[in-house]
Amino acid sequence: MAYPLHRPDQGVNPSPDFPALERQTLAYWDQDGTFQASVDARPTGRHSDNEFVFYDGPPFANGLPHYGHLLTGYVKDIVPRYETMRGKHVERRFGWDCHGLPAELEAERELGIKDKSEIDQMGVEAFNAACRSSVLRYTREWRDYVTRQARWVSFDHDYKTLDLTYMESVIWAFKTLWDKGYVYEGYRTLWYCFRCGTPLSASETKQDDAYRTRQDTAVTVAFKLTGERREVAKSYGSDDGTLPDAAQFRGVEALAWTTTPWTVPSNLALAVNPDVDYVIVRPETMPGSRVLMAEARLGAYARELGENPPVEARFKGRDLAGLVYQPPLDYFKDQEHAFRILLADYVTTEDGTGVVHQAPYGEEDQMVLEGAGIDLVTPVGPDGRFDAEVPDVQGLTVFEAN
Repeated sequence: MAYPLHRPDQGVNPSPDFPALERQTLAYWDQDGTFQASVDARPTGRHSDNEFVFYDGPPFANGLPHYGHLLTGYVKDIVPRYETMRGKHVERRFGWDCHGLPAELEAERELGIKDKSEIDQMGVEAFNAACRSSVLRYTREWRDYVTRQARWVSFDHDYKTLDLTYMESVIWAFKTLWDKGYVYEGYRTLWYCFRCGTPLSASETKQDDAYRTRQDTAVTVAFKLTGERREVAKSYGSDDGTLPDAAQFRGVEALAWTTTPWTVPSNLALAVNPDVDYVIVRPETMPGSRVLMAEARLGAYARELGENPPVEARFKGRDLAGLVYQPPLDYFKDQEHAFRILLADYVTTEDGTGVVHQAPYGEEDQMVLEGAGIDLVTPVGPDGRFDAEVPDVQGLTVFEAN
């Protein structure tokens, strides 16, 4: 039988015009009300037990749809169609995301705003009004695009995140979580834009213009061990539970490589991999010095340490747990429980020295530091500039401070 089924009198055309068939089918669905009929023909059931709830999206309507929306749109359409075929009552409401940086950045571009302080000057209410006026600019284009996909979704009963009822429902959900004791205050490492003064979602960091290539200095920092050891868990050390005498490490310099020198003022610990082999060497280029690093990374430092620096001793990373070192800078020297070597499985020997400097600006760093009971320090403000806790670079952005 020829498709569409509303033309049974026509045979199969050996050379069909597929775009024309597409337009004819969409027009018929529209005239017939096929989509709405598929919803109305299926009861919600008692207490809505036959209802399958589907809220689409939501995309931003202040930008045009692209191939990515086309692909995910087809996937989204499969689920409600399947549930409808199973006899469920499925009201498919399209939605619009009216919050977040994409909406705000578009309004900033239109208003000529270059800095968050300008938003503060004009007032949040006025800025919100500007965002509201632009955030639904391309709804017609979206409707045409999605309909052309042959998706069945309701634009006439759409929802918008700027609707008061929607925002109240979010606050209600949050309060419910609060009442159940699921909400707590703590620290979390997030992508952050100090131009906008706000955290970023992972999806925002993947936008086409999110990254900019820049050249920064990488440094290798020497952390001098004191010959002391403290706060070591029983699971550390060799198989028999013993640890090397900490005194033999006095004066040894543990080398750590970082591509973000601006984080060194906030250094609170070092991390090593418990199963990696570490060595103390006497560099040919630095008479009298003793250096600690992963044995597998010696070759990468041949220029600085010599081709074959004599190895004084070998240890597993777990043998280094708890060794204390002198803070590289004095800004937070009195921080309790800090400035010792910790164990972390994420440390590798693919680059660097096999010793990782820990500051609370990376997700893994934060987890390691908090797990060791070390209070975090954040001497960088919302504008990306150092505050008075680090006076030598106070007022500089982190990139300038590098």
